[in-house]
Amino acid sequence: MAELGSARWPHVDGGLVVVPVGSVEQHGPHLPLNTDTTIAEAVADGVSDAWIAPPLAYGSSGEHEGFPGTVSLGRTALSTILVEYGRSICRWADRVVFVNGHGGNGSALAEAVALLRYEGRDVAWFPCSIPGADAHAGRTETSLMLHIAPDQVVIEAAVVGNTDPVATLMEHMTVSGVMSVSSSGVLGDPSGATPAEGADLLAGLRQRFVSAVERWTPDDLGILR
Repeated sequence: MAELGSARWPHVDGGLVVVPVGSVEQHGPHLPLNTDTTIAEAVADGVSDAWIAPPLAYGSSGEHEGFPGTVSLGRTALSTILVEYGRSICRWADRVVFVNGHGGNGSALAEAVALLRYEGRDVAWFPCSIPGADAHAGRTETSLMLHIAPDQVVIEAAVVGNTDPVATLMEHMTVSGVMSVSSSGVLGDPSGATPAEGADLLAGLRQRFVSAVERWTPDDLGILR
């Protein structure tokens, strides 16, 4: 693993480039706005023999509008940025994988990666999804952040949010945003989160990511699984 941002151009020799993609959006009263970016960077760092690019820290976070601090590019703008980024970086990189830390970026990534692959570029993406995880700023993300960046977590400010299944909330959130179903911005219950659980979750994510990169078999949506 080598940091692309601190490299000098004569030392950059192509190969695989890993690009964390996150967001600047509310994560309840106890987690920082850069939570998704921080998690994506931590997963990306699990790969060896690759360039780790500086993160794309802004995403498509329209569902979190209304909470101060949230900054959303929107799906169309994010897709355009990803396409232009991919076209540029593939002039010298052999392969590129975007590591996505925010679910709302998914449609933009799928659209952008599909176009880049159609144009002949070896690009894919990997979602930092965890089976059985709660939706947003709950136990899962809180545990991860307690392990990765404990100094950024104000655990005494954590509150229980809306714990209804996301599937039952999605239609309402799509129309009216997260604030309409959770005044705190939390979807889930952060109580019980621990650094040890976060360490286990991150290890699992990294293992899945490394294995997916080694296989390098993007599916129809360009996702490495």
